[in-house]
Amino acid sequence: MTIDSNLTRHTSVTSTSGRPRETNGAEFHRLARARTGHRWWKPLLVGVVAAVIYVASFLLLMVVLGIGGGVFPAFENVMGRFLQDPDTVDLSDPFSFAFAMGMLILWIPSLLLATRLVGPRPVSLLASVVGRLRWRWLVRCGVVALSIYAVAYAASILVAVAQGESFVPEIDMPRVLLLLGLTIVLVPLQSAAEEYVFRGYLMQMIGSWLRHPAFAILLPVPLFVLGHGYGPLGTTDVAVFAIAAGWLTWRTGGLEAAIALHVVGNVSVFALAAVGLLDVNATEVGVASLLVSIAVTLTFVTVVARLARRHSIERRAVSSDG
Repeated sequence: MTIDSNLTRHTSVTSTSGRPRETNGAEFHRLARARTGHRWWKPLLVGVVAAVIYVASFLLLMVVLGIGGGVFPAFENVMGRFLQDPDTVDLSDPFSFAFAMGMLILWIPSLLLATRLVGPRPVSLLASVVGRLRWRWLVRCGVVALSIYAVAYAASILVAVAQGESFVPEIDMPRVLLLLGLTIVLVPLQSAAEEYVFRGYLMQMIGSWLRHPAFAILLPVPLFVLGHGYGPLGTTDVAVFAIAAGWLTWRTGGLEAAIALHVVGNVSVFALAAVGLLDVNATEVGVASLLVSIAVTLTFVTVVARLARRHSIERRAVSSDG
């Protein structure tokens, strides 16, 4: 059965939840096509407008940092290093870290505003088939991710200690507290921004043209990988994560599981880096680290898929009165 045959066509009537009835029965990657006013070119226009808004916001940020440079020279130094060579930004430096995270976070308002201006309505269907972030499901997935990462890191540390390695945190209190605070505040937004772009916008754009979910899951992966400047093993790790996040988004009908995995993974890395237990600027990982990371990702996928079945998480759009 094709997706289109499952769409209920009531173009003049909306559900009591405010969501167009045309979306009924549509899977996440097909929501753009199912929404009111869809045209094949609209997803492309959303991307162009979002890029324009992003560039304008970035230039405004540059002006603000340029003005702030007179008061906080560190801002000016960070901006200068980024403009000369973005790859040289030191993520262990609090100002550089905040700058890098802020640049990614800007994609959230840029994409949502662009969708609001020229894209299909409602904008909230970028988040899930129910037209909003399902916060209870997001928290449940976050607990799963946190538990799996805790076990993985604990096991890795125990193995390393047994092999004679030393794990002594470097506590430069003001800097550590600042980095940890920035991590808690900014990294969840940065992770969500990447998910909205790659597993939200891009999956739905591709899904509006190509019916099978494999296209929507796999085609954004190279772009996601290119956004992370890692070596071969690191690139493999990022690609596995991207495929898993895309599959989970399709399987659970929303971004929540992918956001949870992304947030917990990134927060744990930056938190450990803040106390000197990881090199946050490293561009490669070892074989053992790669295998552990893939095992964590696949375990999360398995557990969340079972939870989704147990809790009847919607994978298709269903209005409250449909």
